[in-house]
Amino acid sequence: MYYYYSNQDKKPSFLSYVLVSLISAIIGGLLVVMFVPGLVKGNVSTTGTIEKRVIYEDKSPVVTVAEEVGPAVVGISNKVTFQAGDVPHNNVEQATGSGVIIDAKGYIVTNEHVIRNATDLTVTLANGKQFPAKIVGKDPRTDLAVIKIDPGSEKLTVARWGDSDKIKVGELAVAIGNPLSLDFARTVTAGIISAKNRILNMDGQQYELIQTDAAINPGNSGGALVNAAGEVIGINSIKISLSGVEGLGFAIPSNIAKPIVEELIKNGKVIRPWMGIEGQTIDEEFAQYKGLKQKSGVYVARVVKDGPSAKAGLKDNDIIIEFDGVKIEKFEDLRNAVLKHKVGDEVKVKVLRGDKEMTFKVKLGEMPAE
Repeated sequence: MYYYYSNQDKKPSFLSYVLVSLISAIIGGLLVVMFVPGLVKGNVSTTGTIEKRVIYEDKSPVVTVAEEVGPAVVGISNKVTFQAGDVPHNNVEQATGSGVIIDAKGYIVTNEHVIRNATDLTVTLANGKQFPAKIVGKDPRTDLAVIKIDPGSEKLTVARWGDSDKIKVGELAVAIGNPLSLDFARTVTAGIISAKNRILNMDGQQYELIQTDAAINPGNSGGALVNAAGEVIGINSIKISLSGVEGLGFAIPSNIAKPIVEELIKNGKVIRPWMGIEGQTIDEEFAQYKGLKQKSGVYVARVVKDGPSAKAGLKDNDIIIEFDGVKIEKFEDLRNAVLKHKVGDEVKVKVLRGDKEMTFKVKLGEMPAE
């Protein structure tokens, strides 16, 4: 504000200055009280300065996820009976793991390795109640299993499946499970999706997995990997535990797990097509070792007696180069091509036998249970 004085005006007195200053101070103080609290959440100190303090009025998405999905995650105790010399050992706890309730009737998904060799299974709910469980079906090839409890009048919290094909690298990932033991039941850890479609080979099996840096430890196996919407996008399965390595956890994608789980509930097993061969990828090193001219394809090490390929006419030492019109360069190509078919499908398989190219019609059979 500007003040203009003419020569004819009297100059303001000292008292006027004091009154103006006092009124201004009062008005300024009122404005601070009225407006500042709406702009800054904080406390006013006795000295009159504002202590800036951030206050979160909304929940973190991790809190919401934990509240919604945590009650659907259970603890699984795997007990076995074995004989040590002349002394029988009954119901000795072999391992503890995690599981996710996927149906109000009591169906629970977990890892196959969590319930392997179990003679007695006990499920512990979030409220501490325990129920005996039975195995509905298991699939070692994907490390998935379904068990079931009879909840009676107990109302179960059921987790929702998400679409793992839609996840993006960098988005929130929350792992819920029971690391180490049930003493740490429903531990919640958070991180991000580190990578998609990671291929890991373990114990002779190949897995396509989601990679995350959310902490996953022994006992987390079979627990839920959840997105910000509270949807299960993966079943926690593997952690790489090497000296100097951190944040390498893996989960089975929901879009792989869900159809397997549905088939286990329906049939008690997964029905897969089968060629009936044992094969090896041909690369430069293998070709040199075997003295082969062919530098790619699948070398047939053994044709299973009376299996589909044997009945079609394939022999040991054949080299598969094409399956149902798909070029085969490595064993994974052949396996993926076979799994796209159904038991009973008849397919053309092109092989090299010596220097001769031959085509056989193979009627796919059912893969034997492990």
